[in-house]
Amino acid sequence: MTLRMPIACLGAGRMGRGIAVAFAYAGHTVTMIDIKPRTPEQFAKLKDDALGEVKATLATMSKLGMLGDREAEIVIGRVEVVPANESSTTLAETGLVFEGVPEIVELKREVLGAASRAVGPDVIIASTTSTILVDDLSGAVDNPKRFLNAHWLNPAYLIPLVEISPGAATDPNVVAELKALLEGTGKVPVVCAATPGFIVPRIQALAMNEAARMVDEGVASAEEIDKAIRYGFGFRYAVLGLLEFIDWGGGDILYYASRYLEGALGSDRYRAPEVIARNMEQGRIGLRTGAGFLDYTGMNVDAYREQRLGALVDMLRHFKLARPPVMD
Repeated sequence: MTLRMPIACLGAGRMGRGIAVAFAYAGHTVTMIDIKPRTPEQFAKLKDDALGEVKATLATMSKLGMLGDREAEIVIGRVEVVPANESSTTLAETGLVFEGVPEIVELKREVLGAASRAVGPDVIIASTTSTILVDDLSGAVDNPKRFLNAHWLNPAYLIPLVEISPGAATDPNVVAELKALLEGTGKVPVVCAATPGFIVPRIQALAMNEAARMVDEGVASAEEIDKAIRYGFGFRYAVLGLLEFIDWGGGDILYYASRYLEGALGSDRYRAPEVIARNMEQGRIGLRTGAGFLDYTGMNVDAYREQRLGALVDMLRHFKLARPPVMD
């Protein structure tokens, strides 16, 4: 049997509940720890709300065919909520801690500092902050080499991606251990520098703002823009990564298209970054030169293209848009 460590979530809010579902589904016991002193009645309501949401989430997953009703009962049995005054006992027995309290630096530092003194000296502690840099928090943690950030995308129990940001003091072995644990739960972790916006929020902020801007400018209706995103933008990038897509078509195409858009729309937000021009100068155009952002040396490019096109055909089938040819 696979050894599954007990997981603790600091906070029983939206993120804690999503993480609890993800780990309980993968066989771990999870304890959400309330961080606020409450009366017994207040805590009872919080506990009912938290477990009620977990149950509702599992019921939805059951309806979607991800587990059966009996399995849902087993999974919910792995989740517990405890009051703040029981945190030390819980943390003393935990194998991994996720912090999911509101985005207030002082509050996070207080909660993380207390937790780091209650757990074992080598227990990994991960914040889940979406806005605060890891090194703005690490100073509050005893033994900060075991501290890093793990940014989950909502809904945490469904979206595979988790963005891991180590701090200046984080031990690389801790990064590797957390990656392995997340992969064991079916997640897809990526490692990025501790910078504002990480990867996905930084990219999606640009895309969302541009979509809103186009509605405001009368380019198209919200419905038409969203249709374009689902069946064009999102369709392709579910198969090809953004940088892979640049290589697929060629970085030179992006360079010249960006210059045109910058001039035509009168905004430097379309200007290509210097790395595009540098790649062109170095002959790193993409697939057709054997290198771009990715290295295609020794790759069977024809087989690679066929595989990616096959994945796009699978997307067509998913959207029920794959049709046989008209023969009459």
